[in-house]
Amino acid sequence: MADSDVHQRVQRLLAEYPLIDGHNDLPIQLRIHFHNKIYDPKCTFRDGLFTETDLVKLKKGQVGGQFWSVYVECGAPNEDWNDDQSAVRDTLEQIDVIKRLIDDHEQLELCTEPDAVLTAFGNGRIASMIGAEGLHQVGHSIANIRMLFELGVRYITVTHNANNAFATCATHVTAGGDDAGLTEFGVAGIKEMNRLGMLVDLSHVSVKTMEDTLAVTRAPVIFSHSGARGLSDHARNVPDHVLRRVRKNRGVVMVPFVTVFLKVTDPDSASVEDIVDHIYHIVGIAGWDHVGIGSDFDGYAPLPKGMQDTSCYPSLIVAVCARGATDEQVKKLMGGNVLRVWHEVVDISQKIKKTGEKPSEVTAPGRNWGLSDANLSG
Repeated sequence: MADSDVHQRVQRLLAEYPLIDGHNDLPIQLRIHFHNKIYDPKCTFRDGLFTETDLVKLKKGQVGGQFWSVYVECGAPNEDWNDDQSAVRDTLEQIDVIKRLIDDHEQLELCTEPDAVLTAFGNGRIASMIGAEGLHQVGHSIANIRMLFELGVRYITVTHNANNAFATCATHVTAGGDDAGLTEFGVAGIKEMNRLGMLVDLSHVSVKTMEDTLAVTRAPVIFSHSGARGLSDHARNVPDHVLRRVRKNRGVVMVPFVTVFLKVTDPDSASVEDIVDHIYHIVGIAGWDHVGIGSDFDGYAPLPKGMQDTSCYPSLIVAVCARGATDEQVKKLMGGNVLRVWHEVVDISQKIKKTGEKPSEVTAPGRNWGLSDANLSG
């Protein structure tokens, strides 16, 4: 097929079906550079910004849907799970700035159900979803998972780069720590996310946390921005044996564009073709039903040649097509798989609720209950 034919095919595919990215960190850029003051004239998201993401680049990249990341720093790992007020506060502020950004731009549309994504796409808007990047952001409270769901968050990453009350993270293990996986409290958290219809995200977690979660979850999981460890032996990537379990779980692994994840031994040489290598490695083990795209744009990480910002997605789809992918396979990669997973998560949630299962009242060990713990005898 001639190059012009491939490009025409890609343009058609992007017009027919939404390209959905599983992870974009623009909100933390808005926090750091503008203190979330998006109405400041210097915050030119509409007309072009210094970030890897803005409305001009999104349109050029023909993005159909975006999971915006609610990320706040988790700090040093510790056992004091009561001192989390600032993480919860900052998380609420990041949800607020995402919602205000969406409200202020008619080209964006908040979507909290999978069917709404295709409706928004059909109306020429960029479907906008919210994911929170770590359960440290709920103050180690299952009740707060429910509150984030009420606010529109539709996935939560089990850990970020520090252990929490729920689970062990990947960086703890690479630093020489023990891989304890999910805690008992973490098991309760996963089950409550299943009951709610909240997508469980296993990017950033340790291998044992991956394994433990896949053993207890009642719904498919996602990896919002993780590659294939069989190609690049980085702790943020997914080992082959876990990919096989993801296939059995009916989940999806969304490939990031971070150079060190793509090519840990020589990140500076990473290109679009390395992203495609990861896609095809995952396909070779888990199949076309279990792969997606999760760039990690604006996450303060070096990017491969040819993928410098959100305008570059068509180049990636061209490279995928050049290796022989069918239209159906490309549409699954672009967004069909993550939407299918989301639908299944919602369906399973509805079935769980019909059994009469109540919201979890499990609490983290050692909780301080304030006045209820005090001696009020006088």
